[in-house]
Amino acid sequence: MTTTVPTPEPASPPVEAVSGRQLEWLRNEVAEWRAEGLLNEEQAAAILGRYHESRVFSLTRLLLALGAVFVGVGLIWLVAANLDAVPPLLRFLGVTVLWLGLLVGAEVAASRGAGRLLVGALRLMAAFAIGGVIFQAAQSLQVPAYEPKLVGLWGAAALIQAYAFRAVGPLVIGVAGFAGWSISQGLVHGPSFADVVLVVALTPLVALGLAALDDTRRPAFAWVWRAVGAALLLVALFISALPVDDDVELTTRWWNLALIALAGVALALGALRARETMSRLELLGGVAALGVAMLLAAWQAGESADEMTLATWAHTAVAVVAYVLVAAGVAVVGTLRDSGALAAIATLALVIFTTFQSFAVVAAVIQGAWLFLVLGLVFLGTGWAFDRGRRRLAAALEDGADR
Repeated sequence: MTTTVPTPEPASPPVEAVSGRQLEWLRNEVAEWRAEGLLNEEQAAAILGRYHESRVFSLTRLLLALGAVFVGVGLIWLVAANLDAVPPLLRFLGVTVLWLGLLVGAEVAASRGAGRLLVGALRLMAAFAIGGVIFQAAQSLQVPAYEPKLVGLWGAAALIQAYAFRAVGPLVIGVAGFAGWSISQGLVHGPSFADVVLVVALTPLVALGLAALDDTRRPAFAWVWRAVGAALLLVALFISALPVDDDVELTTRWWNLALIALAGVALALGALRARETMSRLELLGGVAALGVAMLLAAWQAGESADEMTLATWAHTAVAVVAYVLVAAGVAVVGTLRDSGALAAIATLALVIFTTFQSFAVVAAVIQGAWLFLVLGLVFLGTGWAFDRGRRRLAAALEDGADR
């Protein structure tokens, strides 16, 4: 009697494409699991065999994203160009049909298992197309194309699409539309300097509150809200650090009051619904940054940095310390959450702020070649200290995880 030995099935080719960094992390983890006896050699090989390194993934994503953006911008451009050869109603119907086709097509493609990049590109084009519908409708109603309310409506429509279909691309457009419209409301009708700082500082607080709400159910959405909130907070501090000699005059315009209420609700809900202590600390840090920004805006620091007085020096010193602390806080959050975007935002903001303050303050005292020498030393010292602090924090987190 002969015994038939079953022929082992050939190993299936790897099906998941990941970045080289992710694959290297997985290899290290699998090696530790094998050393601890959690996996044998065959199991480890089976896990690693499911993944392969993709070198064109980022390029493909970039090309699809650029293509979607260019198509969307071109669509809105055509609408804004007022095509006299086509009747307004026909233009509106054409743009609407295109928007509905992209919206439905994206979801049909997603339901049939199409690639995430293709689906994302279609959803992004649909978010741009709804902007074309809004601008075309406004043109038919004789509403000027430069009205900020149109940007707000476009952002609101993109946010509805993003949350309805859990799409990150439309969310980016929606968040940009909301932030742009919110800040534009603080710049109309001759606002005071304090009004501008208040609106620019309150808008990111709304974003941070929504980030805390999205942390549990929609983490990808939380990253977008958090990045925009951090960037706008740093912008608000940058504006408040300007040596503007203006009386503190907060007007009771409707958007100031509405934004205060909206930020309060977002912060309260974010603090109550957040499951992470870090999320609550981020909200607390945002409120503290708002307080510092308003304090700097209320500080009488002189007409300009050309006339350096004691008040100007004190204002500049407090502004620099506060800005560095907030930027460092954003970098720490980026390190703790493993977000390269937050770290990049903090670094870029610190470089821009340091450059501006150096030319505004140091140039009033030092001139010529010595100015560039001092500025170079300032940049080197700032970059070294910032990078050293970030690396120490990352190393401390890794040591804590190993223990």
